[in-house]
Amino acid sequence: MRAGELAYQSLRSDIMEGMLAPGSVIAEVEQSERLGVSRTPVREAISRLLAEGLAEPAPGRGVIVAPISLANVYALFELRTSLDSTAAALAARRGDSKVFKELAQAFEEASFALHCGEASLAEYYALVDELDTAIDAAANNRYLHQAQTSLRTQLTRIRKLSKANPIRLEQAAEEHAQIARCIASGDPQLAEAATRLHLANALYAIEEAAASQSQHSLFNHPEPTA
Repeated sequence: MRAGELAYQSLRSDIMEGMLAPGSVIAEVEQSERLGVSRTPVREAISRLLAEGLAEPAPGRGVIVAPISLANVYALFELRTSLDSTAAALAARRGDSKVFKELAQAFEEASFALHCGEASLAEYYALVDELDTAIDAAANNRYLHQAQTSLRTQLTRIRKLSKANPIRLEQAAEEHAQIARCIASGDPQLAEAATRLHLANALYAIEEAAASQSQHSLFNHPEPTA
């Protein structure tokens, strides 16, 4: 792997996993020393992160990890609701019902496993990714897929920075099962409605997390230092 790609993958992972917190300065010298590469690959990596929306320029501070605020979350969910509900409706029209019936069953089993404490977060989110992939394939609209891919990067970051609520995860699994069932039924309106309900509940859960004292730091970022 070339140095520029190595620097990009490392910095991106640190941002997505929260090791580089929202608002943190991405200093070229510091990162080049940490990664064992020259400043040029780090500069290339930072340019890619800027283009991806994971970093942004900050006057007087250089480049920082893009902050997260509830205002950002609301804007993302406005777009997500439009894109995901459209994709679900298209999948209901064009998809293979057998694929989505199987996914519905998998989510029902996941909900029970989560309730019993027998499913890991990694397993659950892998199943969510599988549903997203199936919907993308069934919708068969590359422009829609491109828009969703960019959006999912930001949403995954928010998810990873927040603590999973076990009760909410069970509910989300049930909601995903319902989305899959509606798509399998071939009814675009039901698929769209199920998707919108799931996203409304997901946003409410984020609002609750942000309002709680223990989760309040999710939407904060480091104060500038002199």
